Amino acid sequence: MFFRRSLPPVSWIAVFLGNPGLRYENTRHNAGFISADIIAKEVGIKINRAKFNALTATVKLGGQQVLILKPQTYMNLSGNSVKQAMRYYKLTLDNIVVVSDDVSLPAGKLRVRRQGSAGGHNGLKDIIDKCGGENFKRVRIGVGAPPNENYDMADWVLSKLSIEDRKLISETALKAAAALEMIIMRSVEDAMAEFNGEH
Repeated sequence: MFFRRSLPPVSWIAVFLGNPGLRYENTRHNAGFISADIIAKEVGIKINRAKFNALTATVKLGGQQVLILKPQTYMNLSGNSVKQAMRYYKLTLDNIVVVSDDVSLPAGKLRVRRQGSAGGHNGLKDIIDKCGGENFKRVRIGVGAPPNENYDMADWVLSKLSIEDRKLISETALKAAAALEMIIMRSVEDAMAEFNGEH
């Protein structure tokens, strides 16, 4: 324990967005957290180290040491956690990938993007505002749109997933892991070509 081998430095940060606490478990807005937990189970790690106002773990993906980051600051303050981790590891937005929910995509649909606006997502907006711009990569997990235009968006994203949608999103989380690895190992363009499919 006291003589552990030194690990290679973290060269990427994979940020999984959600809200902490039992109240928000299995809600649409927590698709990022769901994805992180499924990835952790697949690779046999626990995301339980408290650092940067987040739960963290490190994992080797695509030959690179990657910090898994689940901010515990609530969604609209996610940028605080990401900014701390970026400063600590001296990384720029070029080496940040954010995994989040997206109401504009059907439940279970995956979309990889090179960069872009927040698109009304409070977590992405806070990262853009606090971390220096929009130039970070995204893996977006579709959670579907509200059933009608009168449905309050906040109520929708904070509502619990149906069993069917939870299954879809769990399956998509595995694709998100593969997309994340491809971004790191090859390029975001390759991941877009592989995973985005037809619009």
